[in-house]
Amino acid sequence: MKFYHYLWLIPLFPLIGAAINGLIVNRRGMGKNLAHTIALIGSGLAWLWGWAAVLQWYLTEDHTKSYVVKAFTWMSGGMMPLFGGGHAPLEISASYQIDPISAVMVSFVTFVGFLIHLYSVGYMHSEDDRAYSRYFSYLNLFMFAMLTLILGANLPVLFVGWEGVGLCSYLLIGFYFEKDWCATAGKKAFIVNRIGDFGFLLAIFFTFEYFGTLDFVKLSEIMSAHHAAAQWGGAATLIGLLLLVGAMGKSAQIPLYVWLPDAMAGPTPVSALIHAATMVTAGVYMVVRTNFFYHLGPQAMLGVAIVGGFTAFYAATIGLVQNDIKKVLAYSTVSQLGYMFLGAGVGAFAAGLFHVVTHAFFKACLFLGSGSVIHACSGNQDMRTMGGLRKYMPKTYWTFLAATLAIAGIPPFAGFVSKDAILGKAFEAGFTDLNGFGTAYFVLWALGLAGAALTAFYMFRLVFMTFHGEFRGTEEEKHHLHESPWTMTLPLQVLAILSIFGGIVIGFPGQLFHKEGWSFIDGFLAPMMVGVHEHGEHAISFGLEWGLVVLSVLVACGGIFVAWSMYKKDPSFSVPKSLAERFPRAYQLLLNKYWVDEIYDVLFVQACIKLADLLWEFDARVVDGVVNGTRHLTVGTSFVSGIFDLRVVDGIVNLVATINYRASGAFRRLQVGFTQGYAMVMVFGAALLLAVFFISF
Repeated sequence: MKFYHYLWLIPLFPLIGAAINGLIVNRRGMGKNLAHTIALIGSGLAWLWGWAAVLQWYLTEDHTKSYVVKAFTWMSGGMMPLFGGGHAPLEISASYQIDPISAVMVSFVTFVGFLIHLYSVGYMHSEDDRAYSRYFSYLNLFMFAMLTLILGANLPVLFVGWEGVGLCSYLLIGFYFEKDWCATAGKKAFIVNRIGDFGFLLAIFFTFEYFGTLDFVKLSEIMSAHHAAAQWGGAATLIGLLLLVGAMGKSAQIPLYVWLPDAMAGPTPVSALIHAATMVTAGVYMVVRTNFFYHLGPQAMLGVAIVGGFTAFYAATIGLVQNDIKKVLAYSTVSQLGYMFLGAGVGAFAAGLFHVVTHAFFKACLFLGSGSVIHACSGNQDMRTMGGLRKYMPKTYWTFLAATLAIAGIPPFAGFVSKDAILGKAFEAGFTDLNGFGTAYFVLWALGLAGAALTAFYMFRLVFMTFHGEFRGTEEEKHHLHESPWTMTLPLQVLAILSIFGGIVIGFPGQLFHKEGWSFIDGFLAPMMVGVHEHGEHAISFGLEWGLVVLSVLVACGGIFVAWSMYKKDPSFSVPKSLAERFPRAYQLLLNKYWVDEIYDVLFVQACIKLADLLWEFDARVVDGVVNGTRHLTVGTSFVSGIFDLRVVDGIVNLVATINYRASGAFRRLQVGFTQGYAMVMVFGAALLLAVFFISF
């Protein structure tokens, strides 16, 4: 049996689990054990089938090409006119494909997704039966949507999954919908993502208009032609920029990042699954999947790099002073997504996708670790009232520390390998003046390097404030401190191991040792990348490359040292307090996140409300005035028509009614209720018919 012939089963398993939990278990209140068992089976089967399909495809097929499975024809619209003349058939099928890009994504999404399902069993145990089954139904539904997005063989199928994860994000962020701020956060995520989706839809329309197809394999073939740059460069730039707008919404890039920090309103496992490991990386995946547009449109690729570089640095500055443990991780996620975009924007699409994978390991571990902390602290998320948790939660501490070292970029942890590859490619792009934008790429490399220092600082600030020193909460909270159950610590331990060794195993930096082939993921993804930047010779010397690595590590160590001196060495935090007092405006600027939410509220939310009020006034005074004026003008004619209706029309109707009434009264006398009377009438009628018959002859 060839598992990859049935790719559609991978998303189908969690969809069935979502349907059973949502339509049966939830409605009938059939208990928590059944709910999480069904959800674990759905996500577990997706994981096992996905891994079996990937491994079997890799061993038996040409893994440098895409293998497409068509489930059924979705839309057939006949011949459609194209932009440059001619026509093309609009044939869209529900097709799934497996290739190096989707294989990488399926492998870690299903695995991390299953671990988070398992973690949720312990974390959500206090919910009532119906909320519990509803939660697991949403979680399975998200898995279905994300896997549809990953496996889609064309833009429309990808877009179905894209919208599906948006819907599930709304449902899971607003899971505690009885709380206004949770419901508002869900709506905010949904609306902001719709802005990006508008750009994505336009990109789909323009793609078919220019190229007559929406299939990734066919588009890649068109873009790979030797004359493609001259013929399709402008169209590729336009489509690439529109796709970037969609990716900015889903992957929380400037200026559409504002939904992600508020998305922490959902349960912590949701933060780990959707807003750290999988959903927010959908935008990066889409950019990597459509890399052929960006290689032919260098301006669009530069746009990706600029958005990513500035987002990486900007979000890191906000994370410096946040006190909510999940808010720190939220802005960290935004910053790390910026690094992924920076990698794609310098042509290092493989490095960008590699960081997607390593980020899933260490950020899922960090979010689940924060959930373990919040669980032990009875729901408290303020780091200022934590401290000293290391001795109460050793498993959580050590796994959290491993993931923190990874995100800080300390070798040989996973984050170091992938982030260093991105920074190295960004420097190389500036050094070689890639596409004529060398200065811009140097600036973006510097922003990325500065962001790495800030990341190391604020992440170890979080570790020292949370796990070291003395507990700063109440005695009652201290009494309840405890390690989490095994269903929560086991996923942490697995993810911590991957945070340590995952990067080295799948993406060893062989270029540092003159061994390009040592990086499995680079060679695996190379056939899917149009262009030369993924496999070309290094334009910088190996000595300079080693110098960049050392610089990156020193910068990270510097950030850790500053955090240690301010938050570990001095348990009273006197230095950060004095800095906040000395520079109050800067501190408030960062603490209030540059007041971007407030600015958006004034410029867009309140503006829309005022416009709605203005339109209401226009409707009430102008439109209603015209209607009322028309009514007054027709009063005279309506008086005449009323008399005609009353005297003539009603008279005729009443006459007919009177005739029917009198006739029914006469005929009613015949209904006497005696059988012999009815028999006599029947005999009389039969005799009359016979008389008429004989007279006619």
